[in-house]
Amino acid sequence: MTTVVIEGLGLIGGSLALAIKEGVPDAYLIGLDQQATTLTYAKARGLIDEIGSDLATVAPQADFIILATPVVCINRSLHILTQVTLKPNVIVTDTGSTKQQVMAAAQPLLAQGVTVIGGHPMAGSHKSGVQAANIDLFRSAYYFIVPANERQVAASQRLEQLLTPTQAKFLTVAPAAHDQIVGMLSHVPHILSAALVNETRIQFRDSPAALRLAAGGFKDMTRIASSDPEMWADILLTNQSIILGQLKSYQQRIQTLMTRVNAGDHDALLDFFHQAKVTRDAIQPKQTGAIPGFHDLFVNIPDHTGAIAKVTSLLAQAEIQIVNIQILETREDINGILQLTFASASDKQRATVALENGNVTITQK
Repeated sequence: MTTVVIEGLGLIGGSLALAIKEGVPDAYLIGLDQQATTLTYAKARGLIDEIGSDLATVAPQADFIILATPVVCINRSLHILTQVTLKPNVIVTDTGSTKQQVMAAAQPLLAQGVTVIGGHPMAGSHKSGVQAANIDLFRSAYYFIVPANERQVAASQRLEQLLTPTQAKFLTVAPAAHDQIVGMLSHVPHILSAALVNETRIQFRDSPAALRLAAGGFKDMTRIASSDPEMWADILLTNQSIILGQLKSYQQRIQTLMTRVNAGDHDALLDFFHQAKVTRDAIQPKQTGAIPGFHDLFVNIPDHTGAIAKVTSLLAQAEIQIVNIQILETREDINGILQLTFASASDKQRATVALENGNVTITQK
């Protein structure tokens, strides 16, 4: 029997519990959460086998301990674990969005010889709580594995084996590299998105109806501004130095851009947008490097009832799994572009055949 303790049965912890229960036959899951109703729900729905009393009491039984709570809570839990006797081969991991602070908090535990491997699944949803737990949440998503040191790398394979049922794509990185990556690709974009929305509100304070003119470009850039404010305030405070450095660099580049606009330097502005276009256009699923990409298909969607349903029905009939779906053009009375994301090239090819046979126009393969 493999005993897994999961502290925090929200969206992430609950989804991990579902995947492990489904894919690890000998897994015995003990759940911990601040909300008694969450634990009752999880036990009744079969996400966990047992409701734990507290971390200090159940941790000695565990082969794996997954801390799926905010980073501040993870740090407290790591301290608690230093006060109890754990199994010799136990693996402690977490799902926090930053890693240097977590791994620093893990140092006393590491000094005791306990294996601590940071983790961060790059997946989420606009929904929250255990009721939103989804066994497919991590399918084809990137899952960072962050060993505390080189001696922990071998144990990472055991952790990845436990997490294999998530069908995530594992990527091993150092703590500093992780925080640098998520700072630039997640944390700073959330700041800029929120800043743009707030500035727009201020600019339009005397004509609030102007916000109704917001179309595809503005909505695409600001979608993540709708994220949980409390969660993001906490996240930013756990990656301060990196975020501040990245924002300073961004600020300097904006200042340079302002100087060029003021000078009417057309060539410099052309180069600015050209570099951005070249970089953005290079982010294509088919181009795989150290991180394997997804596989996208773009289809034409007429502006009439049932157009999207037709596409999804054709794919469902062919038993093809869609990883993600997004409308790229949202103006009324014109055709839209539907971006369909698949986990593999073979799924994309099968989808191409199914849609073309169903007379759906594919604009980009």
